Amino acid sequence: MVPSHDEAVASIKSEENKTKAPQHYSQNASTKNVEDNWIRTFKDPTLNALVKEAQIHNPNLQVAKARVERAYALTSLTESELKPLIGLSGSYHDNNAEGANEVSFGGLGMSWEPDLWGRVQNSVTAEQELTAATIADYNFARQSLAANTAKAWFLLSANDEIVRFSKEIVKLQEKGLQVLTAREKIGQGNKRDVHVSKALVASAKQASSASRSAKERAQRALEVLIGRYPSAAVKAKKLYVVPAHIPTAGLPAQLLERRPDLIAAEARVAASFHKEAAAKLLHLPSINLSLGVGANSINNAITNLAAGIFAPLYTGGAIESQVESASADQRASIASYAHTALHAFQEVENALSMESYLSKQYRYIKTTASEYKIAYQMTTEKYRIGESSILDVILTQGEWIKAEIAKVQIAKKRLINRVNLHLALGGSFE
Repeated sequence: MVPSHDEAVASIKSEENKTKAPQHYSQNASTKNVEDNWIRTFKDPTLNALVKEAQIHNPNLQVAKARVERAYALTSLTESELKPLIGLSGSYHDNNAEGANEVSFGGLGMSWEPDLWGRVQNSVTAEQELTAATIADYNFARQSLAANTAKAWFLLSANDEIVRFSKEIVKLQEKGLQVLTAREKIGQGNKRDVHVSKALVASAKQASSASRSAKERAQRALEVLIGRYPSAAVKAKKLYVVPAHIPTAGLPAQLLERRPDLIAAEARVAASFHKEAAAKLLHLPSINLSLGVGANSINNAITNLAAGIFAPLYTGGAIESQVESASADQRASIASYAHTALHAFQEVENALSMESYLSKQYRYIKTTASEYKIAYQMTTEKYRIGESSILDVILTQGEWIKAEIAKVQIAKKRLINRVNLHLALGGSFE
């Protein structure tokens, strides 16, 4: 009557076959074992410290930890059904109407329902599987927190770099305004160019203010993530270059064994099988044994042993409904496992693909920014000697600024994608 764990595993394997998991990932990647301790690959002591702080103080992780403790308690509660109940009982009656006190009686009692068909054991095993799933959820929460901390740190570093660049642009525009104002005063310029330059100064200051605002939001987001008060006080560092070494991806089959969210989904499938079996066993009779040792008078001690049997004949459809509910939960857990597996494969494939695309994009935007900077410098010089207009200067300068900011953004995306790849592969940060 008790379903074997193999039945659950067989159902999971059936769903895996439906997803047609390949022998290798479609993207070019090393098939060696996935590396742990991915945080060290960035060689950033500050990042290491932030991740450690987040693991200790993040409130959401504390919630996940409490859920693990609750799961253990629920498992112990279910296990208690396999054990006898022992207690003391007694009563005392004062019959004031007749002017006499009746004799009190009491004793030691024990009640036990033997698990003849394995119903309770199925419930216990289901709770044990759910506890394993909750532990896996906690481990995935820890890995996700480490990844989100790293991504928040890289976002802050990128915003800080844009703030510094924006300040340089403000200084550049202010210097240009000074030159144009001086030229206009000696009759070598015109008021229109001065007004355009003033507008450029204001625009640069507006962009600088917006970049500082974005940086502060990134600071507060990181501080909340690591459990600090959001005071925008955490200091940023120079944006790191993504490590050249692409992580080893292993094989798709290994992913199913490594990722905590897949481990949790598999445990929930196993739990659903045992819950369904426990529901079906409600149709069978149950036996309750009771033993009482007490006194029916001051002088006479008695011992009672009683056995009761209950065989359900009609429950108004209650048992059938429990079985149907458990069967539906089982189908849902199997489908959820398949969805989680497909989503995991998608995350790995996307991250591996983005590694290549972002690397190319960074090379292109780096060249773009460099060429536009040269063009801007040349146009500025031509304007100084009267061979180009202020419009030419504005156009080339705007393209250079956009390219420089895009370069920072793509550098940030490369770092974040690298973190996403580590998380997708189930690599531990420890």
